[in-house]
Amino acid sequence: MKKSLFILLMILVCVRWSYAQPGAEHDLAMHQLPTRWDEGIPLGNGILGALIWDNGGRLRFSLDRADLWDLRPMKGLHRPEFSYEWVARQVAQGQYRTVQEYFDEPYDKEPAPSKIPGAALEFDIKEWGGVRDVRLHLRNALCEVEWNNGEKMTSFVQATEPAGWIRFEHVRAELLIPSLIPPRYQGAVKVFGDPVGGDDLSRLGYEQGVVRREDSSIVYEQKGWGGFSYEVSIRWRRIDPHTLEAVWSISSRMGGTLQGSAASTTKKMLPGGWMKAQQPHDKWWSEFWSKSSIHIPEPLLEKQWWLEQYKFGSVARKDGPIISLQAVWTADNGRLPPWKGDIHHDLNTQLSYWPCYSGNHLEEGLSYLNNLEKNKSNFYRYTKAYFGIDGLAVPGVTTLDGTEMGGWIQYSLSPTVSSWLSQHFYLQWRYSMDREFLRLHAYPWFKETASFLEKITQKGADGKRKLPISSSPEINNNDISAWFSQNTNYDLAMMRFTFSTAATLAEELGLQQEALHWKQVLSEFGEWSLSPHQELQVAPSLAYKESHRHFSHMMAIHPLGLIRWEDGEPSRTIIRNSIHLLDSIGPAYWCGYSYAWLASMKARAKDGAGAAEALRIFVKAFCSTNSFHLNGDQTKSGYSTFDYRPFTLEGNFAFAAGVQEMLLQSYPGFIEIMPAVPEQWRDISFDHLRAEGAFLVSARKSDGIVREVTIVAEKGGICRLQLPFSTWELGDRQGVEAVAEEGGMLRLQFRPGGKVLIKNTNK
Repeated sequence: MKKSLFILLMILVCVRWSYAQPGAEHDLAMHQLPTRWDEGIPLGNGILGALIWDNGGRLRFSLDRADLWDLRPMKGLHRPEFSYEWVARQVAQGQYRTVQEYFDEPYDKEPAPSKIPGAALEFDIKEWGGVRDVRLHLRNALCEVEWNNGEKMTSFVQATEPAGWIRFEHVRAELLIPSLIPPRYQGAVKVFGDPVGGDDLSRLGYEQGVVRREDSSIVYEQKGWGGFSYEVSIRWRRIDPHTLEAVWSISSRMGGTLQGSAASTTKKMLPGGWMKAQQPHDKWWSEFWSKSSIHIPEPLLEKQWWLEQYKFGSVARKDGPIISLQAVWTADNGRLPPWKGDIHHDLNTQLSYWPCYSGNHLEEGLSYLNNLEKNKSNFYRYTKAYFGIDGLAVPGVTTLDGTEMGGWIQYSLSPTVSSWLSQHFYLQWRYSMDREFLRLHAYPWFKETASFLEKITQKGADGKRKLPISSSPEINNNDISAWFSQNTNYDLAMMRFTFSTAATLAEELGLQQEALHWKQVLSEFGEWSLSPHQELQVAPSLAYKESHRHFSHMMAIHPLGLIRWEDGEPSRTIIRNSIHLLDSIGPAYWCGYSYAWLASMKARAKDGAGAAEALRIFVKAFCSTNSFHLNGDQTKSGYSTFDYRPFTLEGNFAFAAGVQEMLLQSYPGFIEIMPAVPEQWRDISFDHLRAEGAFLVSARKSDGIVREVTIVAEKGGICRLQLPFSTWELGDRQGVEAVAEEGGMLRLQFRPGGKVLIKNTNK
């Protein structure tokens, strides 16, 4: 009997995992290899990455490691004038050219600090005939390429080890010798001062690294700036005359002895072989995919959602580096990556982690917060050096270790960056309900951020607090007109969110005096700047009147949720009118991420058709053939005047968050099922999307009617559900008590691990 029950349980687990896995229809499939690096087939494990493409008849693997960085200080940035107070004086005096020269221009003119590439592997495939099929299997993160003559290549970057694997079958193995191609760190400088397209790598001034070749291995060692170096290794063996296996790795070091070198990794792993490496790899991806799944009746958007989940699993690990602009897929074109591949807290990192919360990937999302906390001492130094006070501020543009890089200082040195970052600490707490995380991480971050903002703000004659100078990224670019003497809606939203949430978290921890203090400071801020038509403005002195890629003036609507549709008609009017203004002025200067962000905003306004349309445009016009977000309108169809193609990831992950926002919302204090889906979406399902309160929610809709909702409570507690049907009954349940409330609300009191199935009884 016990054996039978065990077998049944295993079958149910397999069925559950099978259901959650992406299908073949979600795979990235092509009939030829890409011929550009930014269209390559992406593989990754959070620390290592590869892009697979055809480089003039040679199969190329562009290899990368997330912590390959040139960390030299930005030249000329840390001068005596490096001071928020000094900048404010220049703004007041109308003398801004010197500010630009000192703090903005070095980012454009200097090649580093910057992310740097690893190397490339190449195999000669000219004699193999044309490619028959290229497929990235999302289910197990495996790339397969087949040629017309019968040759086959399979590759994966191992999910649990710092290694990548390549296997060739039906080839003449003795003739298939890999080449290791180092980046071009030497040579004439042809591109200079181009942060978007990237300067030539030779501007970094490195001596070209050393490549050592043996019978069945190659090792490349490259020295960088300030004692940094890295090592790339590939090792291979012939399984039989027609089969070859290879393993590669990259290691890095900053001074000291290199531990776990790439060469030692490949030497250790190759004897174990492909099959041994693939078992833990497959298990990791099966567990990743089991966390959540969706089905929507629009194949274009459904496939893109699965591709975004795949990319997130490829670049995020709890103990790995933060997701930078390109993460583990740095440019392989002899140039620095777009915008130096740096860590942009202007919206890029924030949007990149949006999908991890309702997508039920909190573990991977911790990579964001763990890295921010790891760099806290550097942030304290920056706060004291630039603002002259204690507390916690974070630069808007940083290196791997959190050091400021300059740039347009209205956002790269903004005083409210740590406020936007604080929302992610709040979301991690609300979606996990981990009290230790709240006590040790979330509230301390809020407390130090709030303490800093309390000190940096000043009370005016009206008794209201404001910053000495305020901005709204990236409005008016880096001109003096980008500074405002009154709080912008962006800065105001950041500060109001910080103090209101600090009070909430302090109350949760029983710190009543601190909560009262934060509430008092909150009461000293003014109201939103609104036009006569109840539209959010940029600032009291500037209406939103020109198309702009960054919806910074609307932060209070999304993502912060300070102005909520659920709060009634006054809030709905502001939301409705502000979005209408955005649409009516148009997308001339939007990027791809603008459309992805807009989808979430329209979902908050319960506009499913508008959200879906924004997501369609994102996929059709702003994504490469490999699903990468390329910023500009690749179709030149009028969706933006930007038609360039710098690759950054935040738009991809904001897309996934937009889909999830359409299917499930819980930010207003209750759960709403499918709150913003188009009317024509008649058949929808999702499993284990996560709601605030640590509730896992699954739902089914068929023929336009929601049929059932299942809720599982990880930590227990009270859950309020806006019922998506008028008549209902409780099905399978355990550890839960249910009480119907007015307004179609169901109050559920769960014990930890409790679950309930709620069925629609209106047939």
